[in-house]
Amino acid sequence: MNNILFWLQNHGIKILIIIFIAYLTKLLGSILINKFVQNINNSKKFTNKKAEKKRINTLVEIFTDCLNILIIISAIFYILQEFNIQVAPLMATAGIAGVALGFGAQYLVRDIISGLFIIMENQYRVGDVVCLNDICGEVEDITLRMTTLRDLDGAVHYVPHGEIKKVSNLSKNFSGINLNIGVSYSSDIEKVIKVINKVGDDLSKDPQFAQDIIEAPHFLRINDFADSAIIVKILGKTKPLKQWEIAGELRKRIKIAFDKEKIEIPFPQTVIHQTK
Repeated sequence: MNNILFWLQNHGIKILIIIFIAYLTKLLGSILINKFVQNINNSKKFTNKKAEKKRINTLVEIFTDCLNILIIISAIFYILQEFNIQVAPLMATAGIAGVALGFGAQYLVRDIISGLFIIMENQYRVGDVVCLNDICGEVEDITLRMTTLRDLDGAVHYVPHGEIKKVSNLSKNFSGINLNIGVSYSSDIEKVIKVINKVGDDLSKDPQFAQDIIEAPHFLRINDFADSAIIVKILGKTKPLKQWEIAGELRKRIKIAFDKEKIEIPFPQTVIHQTK
């Protein structure tokens, strides 16, 4: 009993001090990381505060995770010494094991290096909607090794950075409206252009949507002569992640306007000529 009390009075108190110092270091480190990231962040690169905040939150989360890992490992080593467990032999063993596992860790190293470039180049941030290879979704988390995406079905995808060959960011700086709509060959094209542009202008002036529209949707060109329709292209610009909402409202208003102006949106038809 005396031995236990003696150990607690000496080593037990030291262990509590180690845990307390590790906790304080974690808190202080989080504060310093936040200030450091905000100081090095160049606001001129971002078109709005929301984009800047995404970048800062992503960097803070990654740097904080790395710091926490270092603090935990260091604390464990110090605590092991209080139990009279020699750390040096463990580190030597870990070094030998590391060499043995080195050949199997090539993919891990590749993932981490690719992750560093993704973070440094600001290719995407937490909260962005991206397509990584053929997987699309909202970025929920970024670590040095992988990115976590959640798609519209709610499925979560874990994508190792080393596997990413192509990144498509759908929400960086601004988003685009890109619609192709078919009209009948009998339609008056000049009338179609006026109706589309008026619908786009009215939508951009609507208080419910005006704050999210950067450039009003407008007629760009006749994009194609299809089998049953003339395909016209409509373009516009919105704030990030607002393109789907605006495009849906635009489609609805164009359909209403076309019906009112007797402009036909044709469906595929087959004409059969019967010989007499």
